[in-house]
Amino acid sequence: MAQIVKRAYKYRFYPTPEQACELARTFGCVRFVYNKALEERTRAYTVEGKRLSYVESSAALTAWKRSGAFDFLSEVSSVPLQQALRHLQTGFANFFAKRAKYPTFKTRRKSRASAEYTRSAFR
Repeated sequence: MAQIVKRAYKYRFYPTPEQACELARTFGCVRFVYNKALEERTRAYTVEGKRLSYVESSAALTAWKRSGAFDFLSEVSSVPLQQALRHLQTGFANFFAKRAKYPTFKTRRKSRASAEYTRSAFR
């Protein structure tokens, strides 16, 4: 039986000033979405006693993008924003399985600035 091998590649990247600005904006939006979703999930559990799923968080992201308050979310690719929600979901799954502590908010200084693009972003 053949095994499927998944590969990941890391590249050193030297962005132009325009690209660096776009990356900084993307990193900020990813951090904002992660923190906003964490806040919503925490509030829903403490106030209503309800657990929010990834699907509900994803629907909330769409609502945030359509509302006038968070127009900047529409200026970046949606793939890293969805990946931030998936990472938060993984964090909660690890927490409920007692493998990790409760997910924490990401800060500008303490957290690593990252954005994950999947294959669907390059079609």
